[in-house]
Formats: sequence, structure tokens, C-alpha cells
Amino acid sequence: MAKGTKYSQEFKEDAVRYRLEHSDIALLKCAENLGISESALKKWIRATKEHEGSVPTRGSGNYASDEAKEIARLQCELRDTKDALEVLKKAIGILGK
Repeated sequence: MAKGTKYSQEFKEDAVRYRLEHSDIALLKCAENLGISESALKKWIRATKEHEGSVPTRGSGNYASDEAKEIARLQCELRDTKDALEVLKKAIGILGK
């Protein structure tokens, strides 16, 4: 699985169902059969147990409210701003010498 690959909720739930139906096969082999990493399959199985049978997917649908979505957006923006500030501080330090 390439980093950042996105799978649909249906694929994730089918993968978990495949693993549960083929419990006699090693987890690694199940993941290989599905073309995904073992860690991804483990994570989806854990998420299925925590979310009563469904695997949540990333996206705007995972936020409890519009406020939670806005908070997440602002946190991301703040993190980007802090990173930019660090770059500028380092540039000033280099140019100031």
C-alpha cells in the first residue's frame, strides 16, 4: 500500500469481513491477498470493534459537528503557520551571521 492511499469505507469493511471469514489464514497473508499492508488491516479491524461494525473513513463526514470540523481546520492552519514561523526564524539566524 502506498502511503496516502485512500480506500472506501466499503472496501475497508469488506477487508475486515474477509479477515474474519478467513481466520485460519495468517493476518499478513490476508493483507497480501487484499493488496494492503498488515498494519492497515489491523487498524481497520480495531476500528471496526470500536465503531460497532463500521470502519470510519477520513473526510468531512467524520466530524461530530460543524464546530469540530472548523476546529480541525484551524488546528491545521495553526500548525502550518508555526512551521512557517520556524523556517523564518532559521532564515533570520542564518542571514544575521
